[in-house]
Amino acid sequence: MNAPPRQRRVVITGMGAITCAGLNKEDLWASLLSGKTGIGPLKRFAPVSCRARCAGEINNFDPARELAGRRCKRMDRHTQLALACALHACADAGLSAQPPPSPNPRWGASLGTALGGIADAEQQHAIFLREGLRGISACLAIQIYGGASSSNLSIELGLRGPCFTSSNSCASGAIAIGEAFRYIRDGYADLMVAGGAEAPLQPLTFGAFDLIHTMSSNPDPQNACRPFDAQRDGFVMAEGAAMLILESEEHALSRGVQPCAELAGYSLNSDAHHMTASLPGGEAAARCMTQALQDAGLTPREVDYVNAHASSTPMNDRNETRAIKRAFGNHASRLAISGTKACYGHPLGASGAIETVLCAMAIRHQCLPPTLNLLHPDPDCDLDYVPLTPRSAPIRSILSNSFGFGGVNACLVLKKTGRIHPPSFQTHAT
Repeated sequence: MNAPPRQRRVVITGMGAITCAGLNKEDLWASLLSGKTGIGPLKRFAPVSCRARCAGEINNFDPARELAGRRCKRMDRHTQLALACALHACADAGLSAQPPPSPNPRWGASLGTALGGIADAEQQHAIFLREGLRGISACLAIQIYGGASSSNLSIELGLRGPCFTSSNSCASGAIAIGEAFRYIRDGYADLMVAGGAEAPLQPLTFGAFDLIHTMSSNPDPQNACRPFDAQRDGFVMAEGAAMLILESEEHALSRGVQPCAELAGYSLNSDAHHMTASLPGGEAAARCMTQALQDAGLTPREVDYVNAHASSTPMNDRNETRAIKRAFGNHASRLAISGTKACYGHPLGASGAIETVLCAMAIRHQCLPPTLNLLHPDPDCDLDYVPLTPRSAPIRSILSNSFGFGGVNACLVLKKTGRIHPPSFQTHAT
């Protein structure tokens, strides 16, 4: 492969999102701005031995309707969600949902998932114990491996360029988008379908996270997830997906497409500290933020908003606050920051992709999304987290954080570009 002659600008031209708070990006955005959560009592199975009782279940997703005429029976749920979101994003970008007559070697797929098809494998294992090998799906082997989603996207959409899957816990979706950004920026692809998908809600998978006491035991779905709040006690597991169409600026202009935003920077590093605990001082996360801004050609003072990882765990929200202060210095006290997971829960490897969509929506509408359920300020989390209600504000650039097990840190930077839509809500005092 020849080295690319120069770096290119990368723009977002289409987006799709499916979450418990909405089956498309518009409904998700409306839920967040109006303070509604899609989190509810866990109904898919009875969590009899678990402390956690709430989850972000997607109850109205019909893969047969979304993927009509496609091979959805050969896909597990996380792949179905990924492909449905990719089709939404293609439509949003003005691309045909049908593969081109000749598969495109300059278009690719990049997807993040923490657990891939593990929940489907768990379900099939229960069948295996009851009925033996003949009872399980003949497609099991090609459904559950981590790369199934990106491979299916490539097959269904005719993408013969790079095909990549990231499986780095809760940072997976952001990493998939960041690597797709690099493929385009460095000249190895013209268009990438990039994002994340997760469908982890099965008893063993859910219970494994409950065992390590990372999930909230609050039985009230409305308040179980409360980023940066003094009463937070863990994250709420959810399923969900989001996909973006990334293109080089030249490629988008050649199609006559109006970008949603520019994807301008990306960084990835590791705490190298602990499997579940982030570095107390936030040194590595702060360095990741700084490097992403440098990659985008921005100084900390040029950032208007940070979409925090904000998982709602006591330690990690506190350490993220410290990392933001370390990265932004005196500007941290003037930054608008929010954690949006109280609206749609924590869909693990899909969360960074969902939050990238929300960041692009924030730029489009010049609106700061709120941190829901932030009723009791934590003295250790003392920055401006846009509590409870959205806020109209000029937004030129955004940093989005995604952190995962093992101390993996991924940061993305978005910039304003193209046409801006007016705020679609009534501004409230906070």
